[in-house]
Amino acid sequence: MPPDNPPIPRESLPPGWGPVTFCDGEFSYRHRQPPIELVADRTAANRSHPGLGLSRCWELRYQYSLGEQTIIESIGRVSTRRAAVEGVLRCMHRIHESVDELSGPVEVQEVLDRVRFSDVVPDGPSPMK
Repeated sequence: MPPDNPPIPRESLPPGWGPVTFCDGEFSYRHRQPPIELVADRTAANRSHPGLGLSRCWELRYQYSLGEQTIIESIGRVSTRRAAVEGVLRCMHRIHESVDELSGPVEVQEVLDRVRFSDVVPDGPSPMK
């Protein structure tokens, strides 16, 4: 998809979400209330399992303001841009479904911890059993 178009069409966004940035290596969407931003950023896959042979992956993060500070938390990493788009959209829907229950960053983290992604990039070799 060309970088001058948002990766998720407006009609597919849950209510309250809108695009912030979109280019080849990053895209982000912001929610009005609670004020939160979901970011997908192409990054080096240096912590991934070496057997995968990945040089780049997509890291999904969310950020919010706490007073004067911007807090950035990792959600997970996926291997493709398509998986990043699907993952961000899945996170948006989870937040939208829970918006009445979300009163702060702890509740947002709990909601996002339950999101499962396709094409997840493992952090390292699996432990031997």
